[in-house]
Amino acid sequence: MSSWHGKSRGTKLGYRIFVWVIRRFGVRPAYFLLRFVTVYFFLTSARASKAIYSLYRHKLGYGRLRSVFKIYRNYYMLGQGLIDKVVVMSGIPNQFSFHFDGEENLRKIAAMGKGGILLSAHIGNWDIAGHLFKRLETPINIVLFDGEHEQIKQYLDGVTGGRIMNIIVIRNDLSHIYAISNALQRNELVCLHADRFIEGNKTIRADFLGSPARFPQGPFILAATFKVPVSFVFAVKESPLHYHLFATDIRDYSQFNREKVMQEMLEDYAVTMEEKLKRYPDQWFNYFDFWN
Repeated sequence: MSSWHGKSRGTKLGYRIFVWVIRRFGVRPAYFLLRFVTVYFFLTSARASKAIYSLYRHKLGYGRLRSVFKIYRNYYMLGQGLIDKVVVMSGIPNQFSFHFDGEENLRKIAAMGKGGILLSAHIGNWDIAGHLFKRLETPINIVLFDGEHEQIKQYLDGVTGGRIMNIIVIRNDLSHIYAISNALQRNELVCLHADRFIEGNKTIRADFLGSPARFPQGPFILAATFKVPVSFVFAVKESPLHYHLFATDIRDYSQFNREKVMQEMLEDYAVTMEEKLKRYPDQWFNYFDFWN
């Protein structure tokens, strides 16, 4: 089947060029250069384009021309997100502004002293959200697939000054499960994506945009097992220099058995993710057949 393979595209030279432009000329000239780079990815990313075209054409009901335009717009927004990540995390002077919708919910979770799980998706800019979580003044752990090329990751860590939060890398030996468990026992927050899985992982199904879709089982098992408060979190771009951070009301699923908790949590998550996708369709960054 068509699936995500845990890898990201891009070269170290490409990142170096954009960082040079950002530091000398600013964000908007980098966005201008990005328009030409986006054309290259638009023309050379057939598999990803096919998947995202199917989303726009068949799930959101856009016309053919609009769907094709949306593919280019989607790649352009993805590139902007990478630029914004470097600018914000490296402390380069900028004019970005941020609006926090539901920050009080995250502060409530931190104040409970029970730990908590924040579920997000590849909608918007998770790196920006993770950076802004430092406002909570509580330990944050972000669980990620280690999908970046090692040289690119080392270069970006050097540019941005390294990781600000604790990163828990998903590994085949399941050591990340113990790291997550330890973080929750220390009453820390754990942030996970719940919309991607590598083929072979266990999955759970829910209706999403009118059709059954598979989601990774792991994040929902964790929340159901540890019975900690849950919030769904997204950071989306609403204008060239403005981001909007959303955090839903605290969800408590501890009163049900594990199987019922997992399914109810997934259905709530899918509904929330669907609402964000319809509102910000240009910022859906899952480039594989989500419903296959």
